[in-house]
Amino acid sequence: MPRPLIGVTLDAEKPGGYSKFPWYALRQNYLDAIDSAGGLPVALPHEPDRVADYLERIDALVVTGGAFDVDPSYYDGGARHATVITKDRRTAFEFAATRGALAQDKPVLGICGGQQLLHVVLGSSTSPIRSRRRWRMSNPILATSPAMSSRSRRARNCTASWAPTSFP
Repeated sequence: MPRPLIGVTLDAEKPGGYSKFPWYALRQNYLDAIDSAGGLPVALPHEPDRVADYLERIDALVVTGGAFDVDPSYYDGGARHATVITKDRRTAFEFAATRGALAQDKPVLGICGGQQLLHVVLGSSTSPIRSRRRWRMSNPILATSPAMSSRSRRARNCTASWAPTSFP
């Protein structure tokens, strides 16, 4: 049986420091964990126009985090506070990919900021605690449990043999 293809979102950085060109980043241990669990990880660049193409090919989605905030306009969070940092193209891609994966009943795992995005896609709100740039969510179970969306039939039926639910 072929390994399930697991799409993993990337972080994006502007030119400067590491490279004079924009660049993507991803923690190696995420890919290693998927591989060790029997999945075949594939990195997903932020191409909102390609979401349907990616979803046609992947079996599950992992939405990673990063040092940025979900734009408050995605969850009716009011005016953007001065401390809110967004990555608009990344968020547009991840929001569309997450919504599409859920609509197709594919497992979705959110890690850190990816879990916050999943929370918003599922219709809840979140608010940044601006003094520490940490997040508070209105659903304490989702906020503390790094689990796949229970809306997904595959998530309810999958085993840990290929779908990791936490990373070190």
